Amino acid sequence: MFISRPIQRIKFAGALSLNLTGKWTPLRSIQSYSTTATLNLKPLNSRISECMRNGFIEEAQNLFDEMPQRNTVTYNAMVRGYFQNGFFREGVGLFNVMPERDIFSYNTMIAGLMEFGDINGAREIFEKMPFRDVVSWNSMISGYISNGLINEALGVFTGMVSKDVVSWNLVMVGLVGFGKVDLAEEFFNEMGTRDIASWTTMISGFASAGRIVEARGLFEDMPVRDVRAWNTMIAGYIENGCIQIAEVLFQKMPQCDLRSWNEMIDGLVRNQRIQDAIKLFVEMPQKCRRSWNSIVFGLIRTGLIREAHAFLEKSPFSDTVSWTNLMVGYFETGDVDTAVCIFELMPARDATAWNVIIFGLGENDHGEEGLKFFVKMNEEGPFPDEATFTSVLTICSDLPTLQLGRQIHAQVTKTGFNYFVAVSNAMVTLYARCGNTNPALLLFSSMTSRDVISWNSVICGLAHNGNGVEAIEMFEKMRSTDIKPNQITFIGVLSACSHAGLVDQGKYYFDFMKYDCCLEPTSEHYTCIVDLLGRFGLIDEAMSFLGEMEANGVEVPASVWGAVLGACRIHKNIQVGKIAGERILEMKPHDSGVYMILAEMYLSNGKRDDAERVWARMREKGVKKQPGCSWIEVNGSGHVFLSGDSSHPQFSRACGDVLGLLHRGMENRNSTSNVASFQEMQVLIDECSELV
Repeated sequence: MFISRPIQRIKFAGALSLNLTGKWTPLRSIQSYSTTATLNLKPLNSRISECMRNGFIEEAQNLFDEMPQRNTVTYNAMVRGYFQNGFFREGVGLFNVMPERDIFSYNTMIAGLMEFGDINGAREIFEKMPFRDVVSWNSMISGYISNGLINEALGVFTGMVSKDVVSWNLVMVGLVGFGKVDLAEEFFNEMGTRDIASWTTMISGFASAGRIVEARGLFEDMPVRDVRAWNTMIAGYIENGCIQIAEVLFQKMPQCDLRSWNEMIDGLVRNQRIQDAIKLFVEMPQKCRRSWNSIVFGLIRTGLIREAHAFLEKSPFSDTVSWTNLMVGYFETGDVDTAVCIFELMPARDATAWNVIIFGLGENDHGEEGLKFFVKMNEEGPFPDEATFTSVLTICSDLPTLQLGRQIHAQVTKTGFNYFVAVSNAMVTLYARCGNTNPALLLFSSMTSRDVISWNSVICGLAHNGNGVEAIEMFEKMRSTDIKPNQITFIGVLSACSHAGLVDQGKYYFDFMKYDCCLEPTSEHYTCIVDLLGRFGLIDEAMSFLGEMEANGVEVPASVWGAVLGACRIHKNIQVGKIAGERILEMKPHDSGVYMILAEMYLSNGKRDDAERVWARMREKGVKKQPGCSWIEVNGSGHVFLSGDSSHPQFSRACGDVLGLLHRGMENRNSTSNVASFQEMQVLIDECSELV
């Protein structure tokens, strides 16, 4: 049910407005309703609440269906339980058919709708309530804050006739969460009555703002401190880099709970004091897996992968999280085989573990193996989630394999995960990289929410497929939104200008990125602008950009010199081309492509001796030309071909088909071609056929 929430949210918003006129049950009538009933419903209602709390939805539904009588409390327990377990559709539906409602019914609906992001629905219920209590107002404040609407929350708070300490605390928590610590302090000072949560919230706010001395002053002024206050103060010191003071405070605590130990262990790990963290873990009166996993993750983060592995092999606290973190560590160091081995030996695997193995293989150029694990996950593992589909679609776009990508697209749509922005972004990227720009644009236009990655995917995709003008137009549309472009956006824009030959616009966007957006150009941006200038023979201007890079202290990478070399090859500028080629070979002495381009440039200008010297240098360094490689997907299966390699089982058939296509194409053009030239080409084709 969770995955179809976006649809449900739209579908039931209208239904709410039609069903808010149900019968109102005053609070005082609940007692008479239950006492006049012939059945004592309290045990059954309690049982329904207990089932819902423990996630036994079906059992609660069966109890509800079998009850010969129900009261408002019964319905409230079911509606609240549905919301608690993520069944938004069922919760709204049951509320709509309630024969009678009390204030708890409305408050439950407000909290549930806010939790699922239906702000308008919650507001509509609140405004049409026949009576409101302080919980109703607090539910609106809490809901607005959880949905990022702090100003609306302050508006509701201001309109409250009667506020309790919870109201004040909710607003202060919201203000602290949004970084408005000064305003939170004003509210704190205005409070008539404070509880421990009020003090703790302000201590946390001061600490998060770096005002640790003021936080400690409040802590010392507290009339009563509980373990949460101590933990908040310790966490504040750790957050502000005062781990030694946190240790002293920890030792002074009159009573520690599990969070106290976890905060200190996490703090020691973050400060790379792994040995001290292990010692503290040994002292813990009650060991917990979370602390142990924190230590293991600390070892992994500091590069001690083997040491973490040895710890896990000997520890009784190892669990799925531990082994999953270890897999992440091995993947980050490129040790794919060990990561896969750990996954295969894991006694239990959750969705995160499957996601790590799929993503890790994709990131380490083992995408095909990652896809095999995805198939295996569908057969025997947990149900794929947002991260799974994002990783698999990314692998499909990297390979690329459009046919499998389409199948996964269908699965995504069927399960409702296309409402997740990350998944939709991955689908747009897939179609764009595979050359299918129309489906990519259709997907992009159907997205209800977009982020900068969404725009980057479609802009870079259009540029990659040679649709430079369309990419620029899409960028201009992006500028009219609230989403700010980043460095990747401008790589797509500059690449689009290069493909479309828009020299002036390319230079404009380069300056716009640098001076208007305050984004520092990277080597990729310089590569794009140099490629753009070089394509149109503006090699001197391109070289001035390289001088600008060096003046700014940016090392000119091989990719930028490669763009210069490519331009010199096109425009036969041997002098600059030689400089560019030599600079690349200083960084990549075994790049066979550079040797071949230099030799070709010399030959095309009649300098065979210089070309011979390049080839001799190539032989001296033991550099061999990399064979050309191409691949094609047929009926869901990939076929790879290398230049000069005839080992493919269908090599003869493929060559025959290609030669046949060439022959027919030449025949079609025979009427406009020179007959003698055609006969010469015919002889060449016959010779090729004999070789096959």
